[in-house]
Amino acid sequence: QVQLVESGGGLVQAGDSLRLSCAASGGTFSRYAMGWFRQAPGKEREFVATISPSGSTLSYADSVKGRFASSRDNVKNTVYLQMNSLKPEDTAVYYCAARVGIPSYYYAEYSYWGQGTQVTVSS
Repeated sequence: QVQLVESGGGLVQAGDSLRLSCAASGGTFSRYAMGWFRQAPGKEREFVATISPSGSTLSYADSVKGRFASSRDNVKNTVYLQMNSLKPEDTAVYYCAARVGIPSYYYAEYSYWGQGTQVTVSS
């Protein structure tokens, strides 16, 4: 079992930056691909980014490409999402998720989820 705890959300203005963290415990972190997803009110959960177990392979949604960057520290058992040039449309609850093996764009393929952290971007 893996437990995930996100932190770092908050209220910012358009153009600002935030860094989300997701701390993992209870498993061998380096075995897990990690995903970031977000869900805005009234919308479905959507893919944001993935990172492979080693951190060498990253993928991003087109909507965040060039603005967001994911990284991980397998010693600290933590994955990060650096979010730059934030826009009001980035407002959502952000979730990290874990699955054994290769990354996936599909939230249903992730076994473990954090509780989410709210990101609100004002215009």
